[in-house]
Amino acid sequence: MRIDKFCWVIRIYKTRSLATKQCNGSKVKLNDEEAKAAKTVKLYDKIAIKVGPIWRIYQVLDFPKSRVGASLVENYLKEVTPVKDLAELKEFQVNQKQLKQSGFRGRPTKLDRRKLNKFKS
Repeated sequence: MRIDKFCWVIRIYKTRSLATKQCNGSKVKLNDEEAKAAKTVKLYDKIAIKVGPIWRIYQVLDFPKSRVGASLVENYLKEVTPVKDLAELKEFQVNQKQLKQSGFRGRPTKLDRRKLNKFKS
């Protein structure tokens, strides 16, 4: 089965086109090698997905015939990401949530920059 289709069927990505885009954008690895969307997945292969600052690692257990429900994903996929990395991801997500709640949206816009310059002078 193609890696983009497998990632979509197992509900790692919401749409097949998003899975293809992530595969072609070097956000997916198959057995520690960058995988394009058409790469074939075999049993017991390891798939790494870039999520924030870490790579989440999964092991393929079986192939479903079609897209599966969320409760059935564990029959086809096993997460083998180290606990240290999962703790780092959790800390990253909490930090991002705090920044968002405080009104920080990332890089200042031109208007924000003008307001800062006016405030400074």
